[in-house]
Amino acid sequence: MFIRYKNLTIRNAVSADAEQLCAWWNDGKVMAHAGFPNGVGCTPEEIRESLASDRDESHRRHIIELDGTPIGEMNYRNKEGAAELGIKICDFTRQEKGYGTELLTVFIDALFRYYGYEKMILDTNLKNERAQHVYEKKLGFRRVGIETDAWQDRLGEWNSIVNYEMGKADWLASRRELPDYICIIPESVSE
Repeated sequence: MFIRYKNLTIRNAVSADAEQLCAWWNDGKVMAHAGFPNGVGCTPEEIRESLASDRDESHRRHIIELDGTPIGEMNYRNKEGAAELGIKICDFTRQEKGYGTELLTVFIDALFRYYGYEKMILDTNLKNERAQHVYEKKLGFRRVGIETDAWQDRLGEWNSIVNYEMGKADWLASRRELPDYICIIPESVSE
């Protein structure tokens, strides 16, 4: 997938992105919210191997670029016909500028329109109130539950998560005006 919206790009992560992903994933500040306050401890070679298994029909990792410079990552995973979403703006100077909302808007729309998904799902840490505001108020996700003490981070702290979902009909009904974006999808998906 390749999406261009204003000066933002979402593109498939490729082998050449392994060094950048490795730097982000091994940075404890970037990965703390995911339970890795000391980073993941991966190598570029491990990431290259993992990227080689990405498939549009099951899961795909993407690089987010602002004016051609990588600032974060997105992904989706097919979970029983629903697209499970993830996003990280890894460049802290680019956070809280509305990019996450814009990126998710075009990403979700493309997954509904071009990839045939009927439902989007995601979760976030219960402590991440900023993400909850974006998911509920700006994007229209419906909170479907809270899992208390759902996982333990590497420091032994228990974390709770909020689960969200949104159906395609709800998405299309809530969008008065969609952003004008360009989406190029692989032929294997569009056939």
